[in-house]
Amino acid sequence: MQQKIAGLIGGMSWESSAHYYRLINEHVRDALGGTHSARLLLWSFDFAEIEALQRAGDWEGATARMIDAAQRLQAAGASCVVICTNTMHRMAQTVQDAIDIPLLHIADPTAVAAKAAGVKRIALLGTAFTMEQAFYRGRLEQAHGLQVIVPAAPDRAEVHRIIYDELVQGRVLAASQAFYRQVMERLVSEGAEGIILGCTEIMMLVGQADASVPVFDTTALHARAIADHLLGDQVGRPDPA
Repeated sequence: MQQKIAGLIGGMSWESSAHYYRLINEHVRDALGGTHSARLLLWSFDFAEIEALQRAGDWEGATARMIDAAQRLQAAGASCVVICTNTMHRMAQTVQDAIDIPLLHIADPTAVAAKAAGVKRIALLGTAFTMEQAFYRGRLEQAHGLQVIVPAAPDRAEVHRIIYDELVQGRVLAASQAFYRQVMERLVSEGAEGIILGCTEIMMLVGQADASVPVFDTTALHARAIADHLLGDQVGRPDPA
């Protein structure tokens, strides 16, 4: 049985999209062995254009671009669409409504993993849009029953700045790593039982070794869900679509 084809909407930023590509292919290779790799289509944005729309609050313009990308991937033969960034899931439902194939939402495998680990009260790190707007926290809370907390406003601002000024530009600084560790510990002191790395670049900076509670890397969890979709029942895995 041939693999399905995943359509990836990436380039937001390409730094994390490269990790998606590697992780998905590693999962497929490990499952099927030999020289197997993943069947993928990639639409990669110039992130400077998307970032400018985000900064201007032009979510309508950003949504139009995301729908266009998703429809192009569907027309090219994708069996699912994936938005390779947390922030742009702000328009996930609108994109889903504009296509006839499933959109694999990044928050779902993350929530499933958190609940499997027994976590109920979870901290969310990400861009200011992801931490402060309802589109992501709301899905975790309403669809999955998690209690979500975020850092205090000054910490949120610096977490956001590090993502845009450093990580999306491929800059990984020790001082920023130390700051994220401090933020995570503050969240644990406020009762967080786990921490979501809710921006696909954060995994470049910190991981499980940097926290005293379980860490849920959305990039890795999303990539695994994509691989499961591609493989379907080839290796006895359920098809999440």
